[in-house]
Amino acid sequence: MIEDANVRLADLLDRRSDGHEPAPEAALAALFEGGVFVPVTETGSVVFLPAGDQPPTLLGFTDPALGARLLPTAAGMVHCDAARLRDILEKTGVAVLGVRSGSGQAVFPEQVLRDWAAHGPGAEMELSWSTDPVAVALRDALARRIREFPAVRSVWVAQVRWRVGGEEHLLLHVAVDEELPSASADRLMQVLLSEEVRLGPEHPKVGMLALHTTTHADTIAQLDRQGLDTVRHEAESGQVQVISREYDAPSAPPASGSAQQPRAMRRWFGRS
Repeated sequence: MIEDANVRLADLLDRRSDGHEPAPEAALAALFEGGVFVPVTETGSVVFLPAGDQPPTLLGFTDPALGARLLPTAAGMVHCDAARLRDILEKTGVAVLGVRSGSGQAVFPEQVLRDWAAHGPGAEMELSWSTDPVAVALRDALARRIREFPAVRSVWVAQVRWRVGGEEHLLLHVAVDEELPSASADRLMQVLLSEEVRLGPEHPKVGMLALHTTTHADTIAQLDRQGLDTVRHEAESGQVQVISREYDAPSAPPASGSAQQPRAMRRWFGRS
């Protein structure tokens, strides 16, 4: 049985008491990466928080000792990883998950958890090179702005198709030299989508997954082999390198049904 506290999630929730609101994606990533401790009865049944006529709330604690102190009526605390949380969601119809840390708390609605379980880290997805104008605009914007984020080493731009449900959208994998969840990756996405690429209802959705250059080295190597548009940043020299099939085949046709480009962009082959 895993008994280690989810320190990362606890830190994010504790910051709320100081007025620092964590990005929802960061909290969800920490939740599914480290899990939570769920109270159970002596027979092993999950303890839910009654709320009158409202649907029940699933309780979770970032630390088993914290859970035992705050809910002494529970017989024990069971660690639930992403797979167990998904299983509880599917079998109980719980409305929300309420998570407590030492100084903070968060409520995750059932639909948000289900979406993250299907589309978040660990979900099965197929990545492919995209010629969608939004993907090209993101690649070019990355070439202009990546120097502003020294911890960011590489970004891959891909069309992603989730095998469960078949949903498609664009996804950026961001490799960083800092602890996850990455503040640099979050800020980079905010800059891209607020200052560079303005998305409209006709454009595809854009998501982001942050990767640690050491912890996720195997995943990074796999991304490099998939022929995706890639923007690399060498912090020491400041050089930015852009890799794209577009430069090998400039006449490549746009993706079928691609949306109108949000803004005109220049091509970038490499900068120093």
